[in-house]
Amino acid sequence: MSSFQCHSILTLGAHKSQTQRMAHIYMQFDFGKDEEKAQAARHKLETWKQAFRLDKKLLYKFERTSDGASAVAPVADKPAPAKTEKSRGKDKLKTKGKAKEEPAAAPAEPSSNEQVKLLLRLAFSSHEKLSEQRWVQRIPVEEPFQAASPLVLKPGDARFAGVEKQFDELD
Repeated sequence: MSSFQCHSILTLGAHKSQTQRMAHIYMQFDFGKDEEKAQAARHKLETWKQAFRLDKKLLYKFERTSDGASAVAPVADKPAPAKTEKSRGKDKLKTKGKAKEEPAAAPAEPSSNEQVKLLLRLAFSSHEKLSEQRWVQRIPVEEPFQAASPLVLKPGDARFAGVEKQFDELD
């Protein structure tokens, strides 16, 4: 009978998952028509992502609007792959003259009449609440973000669902 009892325990119904969906925090920054500040903010976010290993925890998207039409800006999420020592030497010989003429690849500069908004999503797990709190306090007071009228939206806020939908649509 003991083997029967073990068998009945193994065939119990499935339990609820112990993992919960991560709560996101959204930050919205309006840079107006200042493309330079928006690019400085993008650069600062990329630096933080690499330095603090925030790859999936810190996601951002730009929304550019002009005359009522919205356009998604390309975001360079991944830097170019590093070349090995052997390939660097060969490339230097082939493109020595071209390297000085071509500037570094930069995102296309949109016209200055576009409004630039940055949507930033923080996605920390439940055991990283202290880190999440520190980033929520740090980002809006840093230089390129401070002047962009920062708005922090948490899951209980009235506009949260709309911003979450907007962030998902910007892909």
